[in-house]
This record gives sequence, C-alpha cells and structure tokens, in this order.
Amino acid sequence: MTYPIYVYGHPVLRKIAQDVKHDHPGLDTFIADMFETMYKSDGLGLAAPQIGKSLRLFVIDGEPLGEDHPEMKEFKKAFINPQVVERKGDKVPMNEGCLSLPGLHEEVDRESELRIKYYDQEWNLHDEVYTGYKARVILHEYDHLDGILFPDRLSPLRRRLIKGKLNDISRGKFSADYRTVLPVGK
Repeated sequence: MTYPIYVYGHPVLRKIAQDVKHDHPGLDTFIADMFETMYKSDGLGLAAPQIGKSLRLFVIDGEPLGEDHPEMKEFKKAFINPQVVERKGDKVPMNEGCLSLPGLHEEVDRESELRIKYYDQEWNLHDEVYTGYKARVILHEYDHLDGILFPDRLSPLRRRLIKGKLNDISRGKFSADYRTVLPVGK
C-alpha cells in the first residue's frame, strides 16, 4: 500500500515523533508500505511523519545513488527509535530536496559523521558510525522525527528568500508525481 506524502505546512511534520512500541501492530507491513511509498515517490529516504504517522521510524534505500556514490549501493535499512548519539566532522554543504517540499532544493550544511543507535526490523539494537553521504541522508530523515525540515537548517536570509516557495507548497501550488496531503484548510 502506498501512502500520500504530507507536505510543508502540515502540523504532523512539526511534531516530535513518539517511540515505536515493540508490539506495534502490523509493523513489518507498515515498514514494507513505507519502502513502497518511497519508491513510488522517487525518494531515497522516508520518515513516518511524512506519511502522517508521528512515529520514530524512517527507511532509506541508497541504491539510486549507487553509480555516483558507490557506498550507497546496498544501503537499505529501516531505523526504528533511532537516537543520534554524536555528530562530528566538518559541516559539508550539499544540495538537498525532500518529498514533503516538492520542487524545492537548497544547499544544506550537515556534519560529515555521526554515531546512531537504533533498532532494526527484527528489534536488534545497533550502535553504528556513518560518514559521508550515508550520514547526510540519515541526518535528513532523523530531523523529520524531531519536527525539523531542511529549510530550518538554512541561514535566516536564505529562509526569507524561499518563503514564497514554502507558502506556495503549503497552498498546493507545486507539481509532484505522487499523492500529497496539504495542510488542513488549504
């Protein structure tokens, strides 16, 4: 089953997501549906709040980047109740987009290394270090769990310059090849 993507301005994207309980009903199916939704939307990652579920869960599949970033080739994971323990390294600027911000791309500075603890789909606890592009994608998705979107990481001046584009997205003035949910009343 594919879910619609909730877009900028929807309150669920600003909530701090709740932990997933070990006995969460239908979790395996939900994770499979998240991957399916991500693939249908041409995304590399998808966080549960982006499909209207305020849960600390995101999925990543880096395969589409494998040609330009070989380290991403077989990087497919579900991260349940992740906790970033440490961020370090130089902040590196890179162009980012987001399914919840259709058509918007901006240079975002992110740390080049992180340490994260999380549970996988079988509820095995992992404590891992990621660098480079993997770290970037994880940090982008992790932000969604704390109600943070990539424009929040931009300078105040840059945020003011894209305010009109953000308002357009929240009003439904965008083009996307996937189903979306606008903020209530829009």
